[in-house]
This record gives sequence, C-alpha cells and structure tokens, in this order.
Amino acid sequence: MWLLKKSLNKISSRNQIAIKEVRDGILVLPNNKHRLIIETSSVNFELKSEVEQDVLIDSFQTFLNSLPSQLQILIRIREVDIDQYVDSIEILKQTENNPKYLEQIDDYTQFIRQLVSGNKILSRKFYIVLPYKPNNNKNAFDLAKTQLTLTQDMVIKALEKLGMKARTLSSLEVLNLFYSFYNKDQIKTQELNQTIMKSLLQHNYV
Repeated sequence: MWLLKKSLNKISSRNQIAIKEVRDGILVLPNNKHRLIIETSSVNFELKSEVEQDVLIDSFQTFLNSLPSQLQILIRIREVDIDQYVDSIEILKQTENNPKYLEQIDDYTQFIRQLVSGNKILSRKFYIVLPYKPNNNKNAFDLAKTQLTLTQDMVIKALEKLGMKARTLSSLEVLNLFYSFYNKDQIKTQELNQTIMKSLLQHNYV
C-alpha cells in the first residue's frame, strides 16, 4: 500500500515539510515558531449593494488595522468526489422496498452523473493562519498557546461581524490539511482519519 511504504530517503517526510508536531490544534515549527489555523466561510461581495460593499471594506480595513500580528490567508481548491456521494445515495436502495422511491433514487443518481459528466466539481475552503514566535525558549508552547488563543478569539469575532462563520481547526484537521497538500492524487479516495493516523504513528511512517 503506497501510504504505508517507508521512504528510502534518509530524510523523513516530517523533516522535509519542517513540522515538529501538532499539539492542541497548534502547528509547531522549528525555531519555536507556532501557527494556529482558522477555517472561515466567505462573503459574496458582488451580490452586495454598493452601500453594503463600502461597509464591508471599512470593516475589513478596521479588522486588519487591529491585528496584533501579521496573518496569512490560504485558499484551497479541491475536486469534489461525486462518485463517493452517488455511491452513498445508492446504498439507500438496499433498505428501500417502495418501487416509487427506488425509481426516484435511480433517476436522481443518473441526473447527478449526467450533470457532472465531463466537468469537475470544485470546492473552495478558506483559512486564516495566525503566527506566533516566543522571545525565549522557556515555556515556548504555553506562551504561544495563550497568545494564539487571544488572537484567535479576536479574529473570529471580527469575522463574525463581517457575516462570516469561523472555527479553529483541531490537530487532526491540521494534519489532514497538510496530508492533502502532499497527496493530491489520493486525497479523493483516502481521507486522513483516526484509523489511518493510528496506523501511521504506531508504525512510525511519518
């Protein structure tokens, strides 16, 4: 299995992507650098009236000026696995006895397949990456966690005022984000989950 093969390269994958660990949802990098990642929704700016657009611009400017540190905005565009969705719908046929409902399931799955035939369905996810680097090595993680939590709360509240929903990624979700970066071909068919993580960590494959 491709995922469970050890690399012949002496440099581990973890060292190549410069990640020490992910702890309590915080990404720990070399030289005591830390990152916290927030997933956020978007706002359809073009559908807003001119007055609403001006308010959004002013509010976003105020938000940026109030930040205690820099931040990174990350946009991830991924292809949606429609086949997996359709398969989950067809499973309903196993527990359905009504001929009318069975026909509707067939019609719906056929409609979906025709709709996406020859076209890729893409999903867009938006992230805000908050950085922190302690001034000294003593209790570096504790200091980083405290400061990042304060910044996180401020950023989430500001985004909510802009009409956006935001939440902080868990440790597994952070790992899954990097997993998708480096496994672009397999991510549609093999999501990173607790079971895979347990196998990887127990056999020291990461």
